[in-house]
Amino acid sequence: MITLDHVNFAYSDTDALVLDDISLTIPTGSFVAVVGDNGAGKSTFCKLLNGIIPHFIDGELDGTITVDGQDISNLKPSQLAHKIGYVYQDFENQILRPKVLDDAAFGLLNAGEEDYVNISMEILATLDLAHLADEYVWQLSGGQKHLLALAGVLVMSPNVIVLDEPIAQLDPIHALKIYENLAYLNRDLGKTIIVIEHNADFIGKYCDHMLFMKDHKVEWFLPVKDALQRVDELISGGIYPPQVTLLGHELRKKGLSQDLTLPIDLPEAHDFMTAAQVPAVTQVEAGYARGAGQVHRLSDVDPDADLFTKEAIIQLKDVSVEYDRINESAHRVIDHMTLDINKGDRLAIIGNNGAGKSSIMKLLMGLVKAKTGQVLIDDHYTKNLRPEEISNILGYVYQNPENMFIEDSIEKDIAYSMKARGHKDYQERADALLAQFHLSDLRDRDGRLLSGGQMRRASLAIGVSLGPKALLLDEPTASLDMATRQRITQTLRDVSSSIETVIIATHDMQLVAEWANRIIVVNQGQIIGDGTREEIFNNPDLLAQAGIAVPAIIELTRDLDGDTYYSVGDYMADLAHCLNQEEEWEEIG
Repeated sequence: MITLDHVNFAYSDTDALVLDDISLTIPTGSFVAVVGDNGAGKSTFCKLLNGIIPHFIDGELDGTITVDGQDISNLKPSQLAHKIGYVYQDFENQILRPKVLDDAAFGLLNAGEEDYVNISMEILATLDLAHLADEYVWQLSGGQKHLLALAGVLVMSPNVIVLDEPIAQLDPIHALKIYENLAYLNRDLGKTIIVIEHNADFIGKYCDHMLFMKDHKVEWFLPVKDALQRVDELISGGIYPPQVTLLGHELRKKGLSQDLTLPIDLPEAHDFMTAAQVPAVTQVEAGYARGAGQVHRLSDVDPDADLFTKEAIIQLKDVSVEYDRINESAHRVIDHMTLDINKGDRLAIIGNNGAGKSSIMKLLMGLVKAKTGQVLIDDHYTKNLRPEEISNILGYVYQNPENMFIEDSIEKDIAYSMKARGHKDYQERADALLAQFHLSDLRDRDGRLLSGGQMRRASLAIGVSLGPKALLLDEPTASLDMATRQRITQTLRDVSSSIETVIIATHDMQLVAEWANRIIVVNQGQIIGDGTREEIFNNPDLLAQAGIAVPAIIELTRDLDGDTYYSVGDYMADLAHCLNQEEEWEEIG
């Protein structure tokens, strides 16, 4: 049992309370999702539980925290580590050893466990990392490193496991594997699991309680089924329930399903739609590209437009990239890839962890070099360009945004490149970017001390500061609440007015469905799919090969009448149109 009694905390660089009078009891053996918008205090709350705060992070802490009846202020972090395992949001900071097995076994080895190799290998196998046991950690993808950090915690077999965004950078297959393993630890071994999670679909399927934080306080602590019925409260706090729950909520506002409990997963949604007697969404007016067997397009995508101008701004010509490995043959991460990226593309690169998505981004920026083939950017061979010349053409936002902060304030970080290049109006431009990305109130804060969403917005401002022709973003919505993800999606639409081409590498299929006009599917360093969202999302064999899961609204609407919708808003717009038509027909009849 974990109990917090009137706990308050403020970081040393601000007087504002990040946790304000927190009193709470988490029962032993529960599976708790901690939710709230970015900056609500979720990560700070979790760092209190195993002594990271205040032992390693300075600040003012009051109140009492007990774990299994022991006041943790009397326990050292090393003692707490055997009770509570913690996987950081910035998980790379807890990877200590050069090789995968060495790092996974580090805690056990230091605890004197004789069978540390076998135990560690079993955990690595569970997380699909056993084949990488002898690899160096710098050769892993971001998602694989996240799994390794989790392995280092699981080997210690703590009674409580706390994970800050456990699936933020994982493909759907590995995300499902993580939660299946957490469910096993919780259900069969009685472990208490606490996750900071923005993916409400996983919350609805696996968690039994939800802790909702807002404005640095605990709003409520409820069973998940009850919590997800509070749609308006959650949305006001920056949390969006599962798409099927939102759909049920919208139907209720239309006068349907008044007495029904809102669904929280896909099977419940099928039963809900039947019980609510929702009419088929058909015969929608011209311009929607609708009809039996057809697919639906987002309202901001013209179905008759030529999506690709065929005027390439980036070209890969038979490119291969290899990473050297000590005492082993080189590992090929891009394999004879040929690709044109055209002006006007809103391009999403998708695929499983280790497929080569981030390597493509680094290749374009000149951070890695091609073993064979050529890369052209704006008709210039990158091998002839200096890094600063590439950055004048391409803006790059890192997968881990904290890596983009080098100054002691985000205002200085945003202005840095412009000032270094002698832009006379750099301060005016920095001020405008701070306002555009809603960062003006944070201008003096160190970027590394911001919340995940604030970091992401600041890194995006840095990426566009030089006015590049194309913008590259690696996992732009990872670790963000749904409200912030929506703002980032809108920002991506907004920057297209000044930046011709935007390229994202992502596992966020909702973002892909709602934003991209072109999708590239990568698997084992090769392109196995290239087309519109209709072509990609309606190819189940391709999706299975790449380990991609489509958003729930696509599955549900496809199952209902064979048509495909890409957002709840689009479905409801067409349903409202059909309901209005039916009312007219009834009046005429």
